[in-house]
Amino acid sequence: MTNLVDQRLGNYRLLCLIGQGGFADVYLGEHLHLGTRAAIKVLQMRVGKANIEQFRTEARTIANLVHPHIVRVLDFGVEQDIPFLVMDYAPGGSLRQRCLEGTPLPATFIIAYTGQMADALQYAHDQQYIHRDVKPENMLLQNENSLLLSDFGLVKVAYHSNSYSTQGVAGTAAYIAPEQIQGKAHPASDQYALGAIVYEWLSGAPPFQGSLMEIYGQHLHAPPPSLREKVPTISPATEKVVLTTLAKDPAQRFARIEEFATALEQSYQTAEGDPLSIAGSGIRPALYLPATQKAVEAGQQPLYLPQRTPSQFSSPLLTQKDSSYVPPLFHSSALRVSPIQRAKRAIDKFGFINIALIA
Repeated sequence: MTNLVDQRLGNYRLLCLIGQGGFADVYLGEHLHLGTRAAIKVLQMRVGKANIEQFRTEARTIANLVHPHIVRVLDFGVEQDIPFLVMDYAPGGSLRQRCLEGTPLPATFIIAYTGQMADALQYAHDQQYIHRDVKPENMLLQNENSLLLSDFGLVKVAYHSNSYSTQGVAGTAAYIAPEQIQGKAHPASDQYALGAIVYEWLSGAPPFQGSLMEIYGQHLHAPPPSLREKVPTISPATEKVVLTTLAKDPAQRFARIEEFATALEQSYQTAEGDPLSIAGSGIRPALYLPATQKAVEAGQQPLYLPQRTPSQFSSPLLTQKDSSYVPPLFHSSALRVSPIQRAKRAIDKFGFINIALIA
């Protein structure tokens, strides 16, 4: 597609290209009069008179999806047969950019991010809307511990355009549900995609790999490889939850995507309600540590504690007002912190330690 930098779409001047996908380019735009900035998503297609109303209908629907974890659509239009959307700008970039493939995430991030995305998708499903393209590239960082889901409806818009091709699907083959490959998208298709992403967050790789057609064939016919064979420290309960989302039959998945997030969170708890460390990360969430509980009670910031919003974890500790601090995302050293190092950090920060820290 032609580079549109320095050109004008609607009330925005396009400053620079900040992203490209299978069927859309994203520019950073500046409002001509207000000076405010937004992300301008330009679809890689031309729409004739027959498709303009289809685009406008979809754009209005997307604009009506208002949720703390969904990117807001501020405006839309068609100029010279070029359809575009004006959206909130997320300067943190996508989760794919911040979390490289092959890097498992700590448990606290997995639980928080799954909860946020499930909240957003459940809201959309309750509005009779399916995303169809859930993937890390469409999860944008609002801040260090909060995600925004983008690109609602763009797959559907592209599908109804004359320029649609399999190129738009190729980038998402790793997460596409079997029924969606067969052209029968269902709300449970979004759950399948999120489940495949969680599988990748846990193990470092999506469940199926290979050429495009090989991946499609595996989604349709092959059982996903065991998570515990890849990462033995994953609990059987967590593996069961994730594999439930990857059932070939949508009816065999969770009835609602929010049930998946709840079940995943519960799978990380013992009978006493304490979260477990996972995937060899070397990190136990801060709410597990007695020293952190004392720090919170003293009004200090806890360690390694992402916040799940709008709903929160079930642990009482996470209802504290100052529970939003998290470290910079996914430093490689964070995956290799030993118990002794954790104890030293807590002593340096709080001046005391509980023996449970180094158990």
